[in-house]
Amino acid sequence: MSEQDGTPSTTTHGLEDVATGTAETRGTAHGHEHGRGRSSDTVGPRTKGLALGAPATLAEVTADLPSTTGDTFGWPLLTLDDAALEHNLTTMAEVCRSAGVLHAPHVKTTMSRQVFARQQAHGAWGATVANPAQLHTVVDWGVRRVFLANEMVDPRETRRLRTLVETSDALDPLEAWLYVDSAYGVRLLATAFADAAPEVRERVGVLVEVGVAGGRTGTRGPEQALDLARSVAGAGLRLVGVAGYEGSAASGTTPDDLARVAAYCRSLREVAGLFVEAGLVGQDGSPIVVSAGGSSFLDVVVAELPGPLDGPDGRTTPVDVLVRSGAYVTHDHGFCERMDPWRRIPGAVPMRAAATVWAQVLSAPEPGLVVLGAGRRDLAYDLDLPVALSVRRADDDGVLASPEPLHGARVTGLNDQHLFLAVDDLAPGTPALGPGDVVGLGISHPCTLFDKWRVAAVVDAEDRVVELVTTDF
Repeated sequence: MSEQDGTPSTTTHGLEDVATGTAETRGTAHGHEHGRGRSSDTVGPRTKGLALGAPATLAEVTADLPSTTGDTFGWPLLTLDDAALEHNLTTMAEVCRSAGVLHAPHVKTTMSRQVFARQQAHGAWGATVANPAQLHTVVDWGVRRVFLANEMVDPRETRRLRTLVETSDALDPLEAWLYVDSAYGVRLLATAFADAAPEVRERVGVLVEVGVAGGRTGTRGPEQALDLARSVAGAGLRLVGVAGYEGSAASGTTPDDLARVAAYCRSLREVAGLFVEAGLVGQDGSPIVVSAGGSSFLDVVVAELPGPLDGPDGRTTPVDVLVRSGAYVTHDHGFCERMDPWRRIPGAVPMRAAATVWAQVLSAPEPGLVVLGAGRRDLAYDLDLPVALSVRRADDDGVLASPEPLHGARVTGLNDQHLFLAVDDLAPGTPALGPGDVVGLGISHPCTLFDKWRVAAVVDAEDRVVELVTTDF
């Protein structure tokens, strides 16, 4: 669909949009202004990380570029490094542009309309979501291209999807894509859109999901995928291509892991070729979509998926590759850093960890141990424990100094609101930590961090808060 005139297209999925990256203001998405009358734009005494005595708008809080150590904020606090965010956004956009692939970032990572507005300003084709609730949320942000990278098997949701598409602005209509991996899912969609107008049906794209044995969702084997694709087309639904999650094929970055991911990507192209040969997609010269995740194995995805499909009759069918990486935007100090595909992409530069949770030392109850005021309700911990990065030392009056590196401290455990930090092996010459000091913590797996926060503070190099971003979990 063209963003310029809002009309559906059967010949392109917007590949040219990757390179546009129009300048948009912070806090907007798809050119729409948001936040008018929204409770999410008002913060106050109930907002974790802030120390406000009365409600205020986001703009009011940041108007004077306050410091995180000033009276506006409290601990714990989630901060995002503005320069690191911009670096990550630019790097991803450049890699996608160079590879000629579309990018629909998975917003499940942050569920922040302000963060997504930045992603879209850097050329994102649309937003990927994980479930119908997230779909409704991003549509409410004003996003008009949404990719539900999952199955929709609730008849209430298929009916709601039709309503969303039918009632969207005719000058700026909603286009939604989603997975199927069962005849049941196809039947629900067919029923919901049975008597819909052709232009409505055209704006709902269906992709057959291809999984792996022992993995999660998705068809198993090319024959099952082809049978399901025939069902989609036979039901009068718009089949746009094939999709899957290559992360199910491997858990590391060894040569064997990368080979399995490459083989999986080739299987997606194989299935796409079967769809074309069966006359289900691409018969008018339009492209077929092949979509993969692209977070941990973006290097393999962009090496294996792009390129036209060669048919047995000598014709070629163009392929629109769409990647859905979302965690890249903040990266991390753990899982993403270990899996980092950017080091394997020629000419690319590594991503930079942008998220830090700051927590105060509450107690130093015994030698070698300090306890911080942050825990499972503030930090990601499903893959790795947080890592201690730096410390702001408090003077006798509680005034905090600038951050300094903290080497040798180890997070050993979390309670709901407490963190245990072993300090018996600090680097030589490092002063002891005491109550009032504030420790900066790096996290592993940003997708389980942001759901614990309603607001994050975006900071510049001088520790001034230049923006507050909200989340909608």
